[in-house]
Amino acid sequence: MEHLNQAWIMLKLGGIIILPLSLLGVIALAIMLEKAFVYWRFARLSNDLLNLIETYGFKWEDLEKILSGLDQRHYYKRFFEVVISNRHQPSWWTESRAADEAQLIESSLARRLWALETIVTAAPLLGLVGTVIGMMRAFQVIGSEGIVNPTAVTGGVAEALIATVIGLIIALVALFGFNYFSRLQSQTMDEMERLGTRLIDHIRLDQKEDIHEIA
Repeated sequence: MEHLNQAWIMLKLGGIIILPLSLLGVIALAIMLEKAFVYWRFARLSNDLLNLIETYGFKWEDLEKILSGLDQRHYYKRFFEVVISNRHQPSWWTESRAADEAQLIESSLARRLWALETIVTAAPLLGLVGTVIGMMRAFQVIGSEGIVNPTAVTGGVAEALIATVIGLIIALVALFGFNYFSRLQSQTMDEMERLGTRLIDHIRLDQKEDIHEIA
């Protein structure tokens, strides 16, 4: 409890600039928690689904059965169902539809990452504003009262340092979050493209077999 009181006192010493910094911190945390939930709930690739597609010789009915158990918002389900629904079309047509869906999925995964990137830049700048304000107050006290009131001077310096530290901490957390989820997005899209190629190859093999049977 004592540590919480000390933290609260430090925040109060940080001055008015702590309010927008706190808002940025809350926004960054909310975005990262939302991204973590999205990837855990809608972008995880099960081993059953992965192993089935990797066999090449799977049956489309088996794939559809696994996909039926996934949430409609699941990104891999969305992508694979586009390929499945167009598998009787020419392969170039299927690839085009799959690429369109992949682009939509990538845009969805990238949503709000720009806000994290903005916070990485904005938080230190706000902290710097707090630093300038705190130092101005400290020098104002020195100019008007000399060194008669050292408490007021140290209060201004404390405001400057606290705002700077909090701004840097928020920026660092947002930076790690941005880099992590950007990398996770890239990995997800690469895996989706790789498995999509497997499905297209399967479609081409099916079409060749149909041509041989007709011949």
